[in-house]
Amino acid sequence: MEKTSTPIDLRSIIVSINLHRSPPKNLDDFKSNEFIELIRSSGLKIEDHFFSNQNSISVSHFLTKGKMEELKTLVTEKNIKLVVLDCELSPSQERNLEKSLHARVLDRTGLILDIFASRAESDIGKLQVELAQLSFLSTRLVRGWSHLERQKGGIGLRGPGETQLETDRRLINDRIKQLKKRLNKQHNQKNLNRYSRKKGSNKLVGLVGYTNAGKTSLFNVLTKSSLDVADKLFATLDTTTRKANFKSKAFNTILFSDTVGFISNLPTNLIESFKATLDDLTSADLLIHVIDAADLNIDFKIHQVDSILDDLGVTEIPQIRALNKIDLPNEPCTQLNNNLYPQLKISTKSGEGIDKLKKEISETLFGEVMAGWVHFLPIHAAIRSKLFDSGCVIEEKIDENGCYQSFIEISQNMFKQLEDLENFKDLKPVS
Repeated sequence: MEKTSTPIDLRSIIVSINLHRSPPKNLDDFKSNEFIELIRSSGLKIEDHFFSNQNSISVSHFLTKGKMEELKTLVTEKNIKLVVLDCELSPSQERNLEKSLHARVLDRTGLILDIFASRAESDIGKLQVELAQLSFLSTRLVRGWSHLERQKGGIGLRGPGETQLETDRRLINDRIKQLKKRLNKQHNQKNLNRYSRKKGSNKLVGLVGYTNAGKTSLFNVLTKSSLDVADKLFATLDTTTRKANFKSKAFNTILFSDTVGFISNLPTNLIESFKATLDDLTSADLLIHVIDAADLNIDFKIHQVDSILDDLGVTEIPQIRALNKIDLPNEPCTQLNNNLYPQLKISTKSGEGIDKLKKEISETLFGEVMAGWVHFLPIHAAIRSKLFDSGCVIEEKIDENGCYQSFIEISQNMFKQLEDLENFKDLKPVS
């Protein structure tokens, strides 16, 4: 049977650009490798990898004249219809490149948007992707309808009154307004849900980190879920929130939220478009920054995540740093120099350090945990009911006098709430 070839529209040449004012070589290599991973995540086939070392940026084409000629020759020889550049192009640069190369040109932002579009599954995720795409497209409309641009007078020469380009731009702007309206409605619903949660005893913990650091794997461990886990960039796009699955029922009021992974040079318009999703972080009671401890560029990735968290205004929220993948054989980083946040070594694959992480989460949210048997009299009915509602009663039995004896696990925060209830001081532990 003859082997089918890759469709021509999936074959691409990718272009890495190294300005001499760039970061050190090891970081430059990392960015190049990350770009390749983005390409693979999008499903494109890399036909050739073109490198451009240049001192400055061309205003018209981004690439210098000499590199443009080399790239044009390569595109023609290999009959390539798509060229992807690892940079952010202006609309005019993109149009000039397409005109010179006779091929479609995509920059880093367009590539990430394409990946997001293929991964969005929830209604709000699809709306956000469409908004980001249209905002990106609105400045990149080209005149593909010039045959309709008959605006001068005369018989047979009267046109539609406006060019197709202007019509497209108006339609896009109208659609953007509709999307923003729908997203605002979703945003208001989320605010209502947060208000309801704040009135209750639930606590929200947001999992954040660089893409492919293991957030979803940790989420599955902490909630006993089975979300899809893949070794690729942006495997998770839609935010998922589930209740914790800890041994202690007292802490099953914790909700964990798995968020989209961050990446270096995440376009500003993407952050704006995804604020409805990332808004979950602003109401979180705790953030767990999941870090790939075996990554050679660990410091750079931590800095990128911290920068985005700063842009979102959530740096004041308590944070725990979970150094994941310590089971990998290549000498992982097991301690960071930054001591601002608690640091724990974990492995979502082997389970090492997960219990310590759970304990740290519980103590950060609720304070130290106290456990023991308590003797309840009929006058303590309100206290006992409160403990049941909070999930603090682990086991219970009735003694020979018909009174309840309960084994409870209670946090310091919960203990302070009970102190105000009537007859609390009369409670006695079982001797």
